[in-house]
Amino acid sequence: MKNLAFIPIILLFLAPALKAQDVNEKIKELGITLGEPTKPMANYVKAVTTGNLVFLAGHGPALPEGGNVTGKVGRDLSIEEGQRAARLAGISMLASLKAEIGDLNRVSRIVKVTGMVNCTEDFTQQPQVINGFSDLMVEIFGAKGKHARAAVGMNSLPSNIAVEIEMVVEIEN
Repeated sequence: MKNLAFIPIILLFLAPALKAQDVNEKIKELGITLGEPTKPMANYVKAVTTGNLVFLAGHGPALPEGGNVTGKVGRDLSIEEGQRAARLAGISMLASLKAEIGDLNRVSRIVKVTGMVNCTEDFTQQPQVINGFSDLMVEIFGAKGKHARAAVGMNSLPSNIAVEIEMVVEIEN
């Protein structure tokens, strides 16, 4: 029982390590810059919050210098290039999410993701492509970034973008 007296002292030293990492610091650590959210291509909004859920519209792979990654995976783009496009879609989505909720530290969980891959009709590795997005969410949010997901192939996407991804996020009120 005498050893139990040291528990508060040990917790004092461990507390900083146990504290969840600031999401903004993690994004900076990964060398990611969140720019302004891209404008919608039609008559819709990028995000809608209802209760503690945020529904994000489909986002494409926006390039930092402008434009998007375009082309069909399996013909114009390799799986690795498709993964990079999915990661860029994730960065674009985080910019929209931050604009919607103010602070990404409010994210309780990435709940559901739907990833669409512009690909050839015989391409069957959509899950590997969308892993570029999913891996980014886990890098940034840790266990809170793990999500349910669908990864599907499309014969075309708007403006010939390589991927389009939508997601549902739970936030702290």
